[in-house]
Amino acid sequence: MSLLDTRVPAVLLRIDRNPFHHGTLGAVRSLGRAGADVHVVAEMTGSPIRKSRHVRRLHPPPAPGASPEEIVALLLRVAARIERPAVLIPMDDAGAVAVSRLRTELTPAYLLPQQSPTLPERVADKSELAQMCAAADVAHPCTFLPESSEQAVSAARRLGFPLVAKWSRPWLLPTGSGLRSTSVLRSAQEVRELYLRREEAGSRLLLQEFLPPGDDRDWFFHGYADRSGVMRAGGTGRKLSAWPRGAGLTAVGEWVPNATVREQSERLAERLGYRGILDLDYRRCGTTGRYHLLDFNPRPGAQFRLFTDTAGLDVVRAQHLDLTYRPLPEGEARPGRAFVVENYAPLSALRRVRTDRELAWYAGDDAAAGRAMWALWCAHVTRRLWGRLRRTGPGPVPGPAPEAGFGAGACGEVPPRVIRRGAVREGSPQTGLPGVPDAGGHADDEKAGSC
Repeated sequence: MSLLDTRVPAVLLRIDRNPFHHGTLGAVRSLGRAGADVHVVAEMTGSPIRKSRHVRRLHPPPAPGASPEEIVALLLRVAARIERPAVLIPMDDAGAVAVSRLRTELTPAYLLPQQSPTLPERVADKSELAQMCAAADVAHPCTFLPESSEQAVSAARRLGFPLVAKWSRPWLLPTGSGLRSTSVLRSAQEVRELYLRREEAGSRLLLQEFLPPGDDRDWFFHGYADRSGVMRAGGTGRKLSAWPRGAGLTAVGEWVPNATVREQSERLAERLGYRGILDLDYRRCGTTGRYHLLDFNPRPGAQFRLFTDTAGLDVVRAQHLDLTYRPLPEGEARPGRAFVVENYAPLSALRRVRTDRELAWYAGDDAAAGRAMWALWCAHVTRRLWGRLRRTGPGPVPGPAPEAGFGAGACGEVPPRVIRRGAVREGSPQTGLPGVPDAGGHADDEKAGSC
């Protein structure tokens, strides 16, 4: 007998275009294996996810730049086809922000967590998050919000190079603009040029100190805050490998208990009154040892399946159970459990291990999706390499940018608005091989840091 109320389907929404988003496949499999009908509202043309045996039906996503009214109309059309209330789970920030703001219009067609309609937008906004961390005494980067290109250059010189630049609302970045949600900048000229594109980006530019990556420095917390605010499912994990190296999404992760990271995460969520699934990213400062919050994602992280306990509970199952008023099973944590994304860490995926491990794409009960991923990925890599060869002409293909190991400048008083001193995240130098940011859409998990 399934833990879930299988009479209630699940609808996964992804607005961002990304055929290689393994987190969406993880949610499809988790809910489908538990007996729920899983509907996917996302761009699935050529995506391996469409091959999963656990997908009940695919629905076209909102058009790029769709208005809130258009998103509501589309989701209500999906609900009309399903003909019964469904649990709606956004799989990216754009979807989480839109769904929360449209909660009144979407109820009762969909079951959703009850919280302030603006809260997901506030935590996903990089500038708002800095202020929230300051109020909750959670370490966060030294962040500047320049009001002019001159202020941006002044702040950059005081921070020192390299530094991290972020657009405060990355989900607003226009497709095809070439703008990244996060960049590592190494000169005043780069700062000036990026600042001048703020109108095109659709949100403000933040500048933060850079925190070099290192062993045992990148951590994350996943959880589900239930209807009463109690944190359920999830856990704390450590990133063992990233793509791109040192500054990217989790290629290999491990479930490792960390009381400090858990306490900070639960304290912040409680203070905000947050309800629903969350994914928080941290980087430990090599100098102070403090864990600095780098990002607050109001939706499942791509590696959420890492935190599957002995009762089979993960954050998406927790949300379905909670919103349908079903009891959540009391399973035990599984420290040492690993999660590997094969196309980013193929050697780790091939290596035989004795510990508990889950692969992002391959599954014995759903092999077609894994096979389709490799076919699509090989074609994608070939196109990217061929394109680079054609642009650069004879000579070696550029490799990944070297990891930055430079010191950061002191955070002093500067003309731009200073939010807080601490550490950071996000920022991925352009690499010579393809990665998710170049595969359609913005990477959800690109990291860099500051201290």
